[in-house]
Amino acid sequence: MRVVSLVPSLTEAVARTVPGALVGATDWCTHPAGLDVARVGGTKNPKTERIVALAPDLVVANEEENRAPDLDALRAAGVEVLVTDVRTVPRAFTELDRVLTACGAPSRPRWLDAAESAWSALPPPSSERRRTAVVPIWRRPWMVLGRDTFAGDVLARLGVDHLYAGHAERYPKVPVEELRAARPDVVVLPDEPYRFTADDGPEAFPGLPCALVDGRCLTWYGPSLTDAPRVLGAALRAARR
Repeated sequence: MRVVSLVPSLTEAVARTVPGALVGATDWCTHPAGLDVARVGGTKNPKTERIVALAPDLVVANEEENRAPDLDALRAAGVEVLVTDVRTVPRAFTELDRVLTACGAPSRPRWLDAAESAWSALPPPSSERRRTAVVPIWRRPWMVLGRDTFAGDVLARLGVDHLYAGHAERYPKVPVEELRAARPDVVVLPDEPYRFTADDGPEAFPGLPCALVDGRCLTWYGPSLTDAPRVLGAALRAARR
């Protein structure tokens, strides 16, 4: 089986589960460290000719991260493309099962069982302990999590309800003045896709608790799901202080 992955989290999942299957990945596929495969451009601008030249049996992609015209071009060249659709934590497990089976995994990997157990073991947060949040993912312009996102579902399961979950757009642009005026209980600042840091982000929200979180734990669906409840939970609790 020869696989090209256009999704960083799927790259990590396939590399860990089916060693040797991956022959290509995007420039943004940073895990596992030291992955030695052909690089095929970005998630939004993959080099389709390079992918076709790798003669993959399968390309794995995602409906949000990858553009339909690029996937259509691959299909037109005779390449099989599997497209995932992940907007909730349970759906992530279902889609990971589907991808790994399609990539030739002989059985369900232990890390996937461990990840599902980690999320199943979470007690449902009581209504009194739930917190509100705004979750910027970019600045210049400011953009936040909106409706129907995987990251939003991750936070909801940890007791955090982001204030733009009902917005018409999935990633709306919102002036920072409006974000401050919303007075959330916490501002969640991931380190990807925009790399928020202690010196770049919190200063825009004076007087509001800010949680600097691991973007991989918040937005990736793969082996990082195993540690995500613990890692994100610790960062969110730290923001209370």
